Amino acid sequence: MGFAEDRGTYWRGRYKISTGKYGTVADESGETVRFRTKREAKRAADAEEARVRSGGWKDPTAGQITFGEYASRWYAAQDLAASTMQNYRRHLEEHLLPEFEDRTLASIQRVDVDAWEKKEKALYAISSVKTWRGTLHLVLEDAMDDELISANPATKRRGRGKRAGRSRDRGPEKVVTDPLGILLCAERASLLSGRDDEFVAVVTKGYTGMRWGEIVGLETEFARRGAVRVEWQLYELDSGEFERCPPKDDSYRTIDAPAWLTRLWAGHVARTQPKPCACHGNTYVFRGQGVSRTGETGAKVVDVARRAGVSTGTVSNVLNRPEAVADATRERVREAIDALGFTRGGGAVDQVEHWRRNGFATWLFTPAVSGWYPKKAPQEARPVPVVADPWPGVPARGRGASARADTCWVPIAKGLTPHGLRHTHKTRMEGFRTPPKLMDERMGHIDGSVQARYSHITHEMRAELLVNLTAEWEASLDARIAMCPTSPVAVLNDLLRERLRARR
Repeated sequence: MGFAEDRGTYWRGRYKISTGKYGTVADESGETVRFRTKREAKRAADAEEARVRSGGWKDPTAGQITFGEYASRWYAAQDLAASTMQNYRRHLEEHLLPEFEDRTLASIQRVDVDAWEKKEKALYAISSVKTWRGTLHLVLEDAMDDELISANPATKRRGRGKRAGRSRDRGPEKVVTDPLGILLCAERASLLSGRDDEFVAVVTKGYTGMRWGEIVGLETEFARRGAVRVEWQLYELDSGEFERCPPKDDSYRTIDAPAWLTRLWAGHVARTQPKPCACHGNTYVFRGQGVSRTGETGAKVVDVARRAGVSTGTVSNVLNRPEAVADATRERVREAIDALGFTRGGGAVDQVEHWRRNGFATWLFTPAVSGWYPKKAPQEARPVPVVADPWPGVPARGRGASARADTCWVPIAKGLTPHGLRHTHKTRMEGFRTPPKLMDERMGHIDGSVQARYSHITHEMRAELLVNLTAEWEASLDARIAMCPTSPVAVLNDLLRERLRARR
């Protein structure tokens, strides 16, 4: 049985935990409870000892470990994908430890978490803060399982606060586009990069719904006739290295592809002749694009060739052996050089082995869809200046680009992101009334409902979806032809010519 111990000015309760080990009655924060009378102390000690014997007792001092100490132990015990570990580490180091590191687990209350969340929302996007709170909840939930705390202060209480229950699943509008938008975005991205790779990649993403890492990690052996196999993804770590790992949630799948799309892949691989990368030793369909070798930005040889309507070899001859080029052609190339502000070496770029997420989205995709370069110190956000001919305009580069430009691009789908093309693909399939089972297969989702278990995909379902995707692709080419029957992007120009012949 428990007993009371006289401490002079107060009584404390003592109880037996195990042989030779005794505990003192304490409150939730681990502080010893000071009783006024011997009887009160004895009664509390008996109650604690009864909990010990029944197996329901918890050490009141357990929650005195600091959040920082527990978080370090918690992180070290995780065995997850490198990308997930990287995200948890960033959440902890940049947003959770600065606030809670020296606080004991037992001292963290819901009001503390709510105050932290409110402070973070004043600085960061609501969606980001929600993710960080989710990580905090996960850490504290494991602390509960370890019996260090009795309740999780990061748990959101339902039905409380402003607009309770009304906006739980709401968020900013997700921008999607249509087939013509996919085509125009792909064309502009290719014009910005000066090569065909971006055109093929953007079209692939818009018509397969593949994730960004799955596009970057698409190996040539998995781009097959009539389908693409999603077997791996490349995830870019903060260190700059690429982790070759399974697709998200182990969503291995085979995505049916229309014949025109598989021909696009085959032609792209034949043109680029990709080689195994140094980091993984695998051959990937798409390459990245590096920085200017001279550290400058400017028009490229391909931009001059498009402007003058000649090959890149002819431009090279004008620069190196002008006497080998006809006078009229040479003059046309010279005019293009002056109009674009081309300088030798200024626009030369290294081909790197993989795209960087930020480089692709910031400097190629976003300007393509919005018509604006993003803000980057010391420059503010600015329109993409373009030389109007040939249509839809070749981006003017280098010093004085704005003065040489004839116009700028109007937005196609402002706010669209590369991931928005995945939403676009799902939306287009919804419009076709594609069976949910087939949509889930293409997107890499799993529906665990009974209805899904009893649903199956047939050959006719697959064939109908490919027919619909092909019809939308051809309609987008027709709409593009109505705007202008040619394109400065070589691969698109070939597609437009082929479509014109098919319509005759």
